[in-house]
Amino acid sequence: MSRIAIFSDVHGNLPALKTILADLDLRKPDQVYCLGDLVDFAPWPNEVIELLQACRIPCIMGNHDERIAYDHEVIPLKKHTEDETNARIQAVDHTRDAISAGNKDFLGKLPQKIRLNFTQQGQELSILLVHGSTRSNEEYIYENHNEADLYQMMEDENADVLIMGHTHQSYIRKINTPDGPEKLALNCGSVGRSKEGEALATYLLLDIGTTTLTVELVKLPYPVEETVEAILASGIPDFYANFLLLQR
Repeated sequence: MSRIAIFSDVHGNLPALKTILADLDLRKPDQVYCLGDLVDFAPWPNEVIELLQACRIPCIMGNHDERIAYDHEVIPLKKHTEDETNARIQAVDHTRDAISAGNKDFLGKLPQKIRLNFTQQGQELSILLVHGSTRSNEEYIYENHNEADLYQMMEDENADVLIMGHTHQSYIRKINTPDGPEKLALNCGSVGRSKEGEALATYLLLDIGTTTLTVELVKLPYPVEETVEAILASGIPDFYANFLLLQR
């Protein structure tokens, strides 16, 4: 049996990350991976990066990591109000000012994908980890995404299980296949900025046996007030503190 833990979208929220890591210390997975977006929106970009490095947790490059690493501009999204767009720009600027040169370089060297291979009854089980989708770390794949498109993405990558972040909304979805076993499309949610209605730090656990695959979404309370107070005391817009307060 192999136990794999996967989390994503920490967004500089150190108290939430510490909560996840404390739970992992108890559950003792064999491997731990992070799907990116280590920075922006909470005021601990350096501390988050350095803690993940100290724990030797492999990470993927999220779209926010890429933006900070390569100084990409913030492109407004249609789903955001003008107030949120302005807050995004200010929060990203805060990270640009705060991040160390070494940590910026670290973000720029992160991979786009990680593949894990296991063997079950002589058959290979291929698990693909990405931030947004197989095509882009900017693409949002929600639970209601077109099944045929999801299936084709996984076929193109020879993946039996696709694990994503980016949307900040966790889910477990079975994908039907024309002539074989079901595939799985999973989203591990967000550690530091959940959009599921509650300020909970979320991650995914996979238990992989010789014939079985068990998936569990773990959702943990963390000291939200600590994060809120730190945002209010920083140069990050209060928008993000208020977002967390509304979900308590």
